[in-house]
Amino acid sequence: MLRRSLLAAMALFTSALLAHGEGNLAAKPTTLPDLVLNNDLSLSQTEYLLETGKYYRLSISSDGQEQFALIAPDFFRNVWLDKIVVDDLEIIAAGVTSLTFDDEGVFVLTFVPIRPGRFEFWVDGYENRGMKGAFMVN
Repeated sequence: MLRRSLLAAMALFTSALLAHGEGNLAAKPTTLPDLVLNNDLSLSQTEYLLETGKYYRLSISSDGQEQFALIAPDFFRNVWLDKIVVDDLEIIAAGVTSLTFDDEGVFVLTFVPIRPGRFEFWVDGYENRGMKGAFMVN
């Protein structure tokens, strides 16, 4: 009985070690292709393939000719958002659901996906015109 309990405890400990990430997961992000919200009502990317536990950097930009609000509530709830950078100013936020472009600009996000799934994003009011996509997280 004691031997069986000891073996079960060792198996549980071993599986916990295998599931634990090692090192600094946020040391050097993988740069994703830029997401550009174009004034012709198109997106430069409509799908991103991501892995849980991997650190990413994503630049999202608009030329400012249209006012765009990029909405991605499920995505933002399922990532660890390190920071958002705008004009070399950092925003550390616990909760974000959208990013709004009133003028030309760039948001740079660094994040780690923490849950697998399909997380849709869209430009508010333009999703029926093709300005939508998804983050596919494995």
